[in-house]
Amino acid sequence: MRTYRLRTTALVAATAGLALALTACGGSDSAGGPTTNPAATKSADKSVSTGTVAPSGEGASTAPSAGKATGTGTATATPAKAGSSGKNTGNTTGDSYAYTHPCSARDLTVKVTSPTGAPATVRVITVTNNGSTSCGLDYFPTVGFSAKGRALGLQATAPGGLGGAPAYPVHPGATAYAAVDLNPSGGNGPVADEVNVLADKEHMPNADGVSLQLSKPGSVANPKVGLYRTNTRDALSAF
Repeated sequence: MRTYRLRTTALVAATAGLALALTACGGSDSAGGPTTNPAATKSADKSVSTGTVAPSGEGASTAPSAGKATGTGTATATPAKAGSSGKNTGNTTGDSYAYTHPCSARDLTVKVTSPTGAPATVRVITVTNNGSTSCGLDYFPTVGFSAKGRALGLQATAPGGLGGAPAYPVHPGATAYAAVDLNPSGGNGPVADEVNVLADKEHMPNADGVSLQLSKPGSVANPKVGLYRTNTRDALSAF
């Protein structure tokens, strides 16, 4: 009986030792698992740039440097030009070029006049292109009014259903004219001594507007503004 027990004990011990050896080998594979490349993981989490992207100002209304109106009716700013690739190719002084290149305030001179023979309530806004290429304006200027430097909260009403891409081409050296009637109905209203003009609201920020002194203050009630035209006579025909 003793001999039997010793052999049984030895067999059990040998079996246990073999099991431990197998467990040690299997544990190494289980702990390692699939190999992962940390560099590959980081690369997948990062956005890869194929080039440097800078605002081109094409087809968009990006924010220009702040402009400041001067007493001469000239605004200084650097607005973006739609459709510009940075190079002038082909005819840059024609209408087709103007339709895809909104005017820049830095190239414009804006004035207000009181035409001879026109009603006392009517003024004419003139916008001259001092640039070397054609450019496009919206259909009409945006016109507000102020008194002693304070806005009156009144804006001239323009013909409805207009807007969008530049609609009025202005060739180099040419001038666009738009008539403004401060008080077409002859009603009662506050007296304005300045008009605030933004040549193209569709493509210019408010900072590009200019405040122009009226040679003769006038009361403002239900004001209206006409479309841009090629001369004063045609502009006045709006009223």
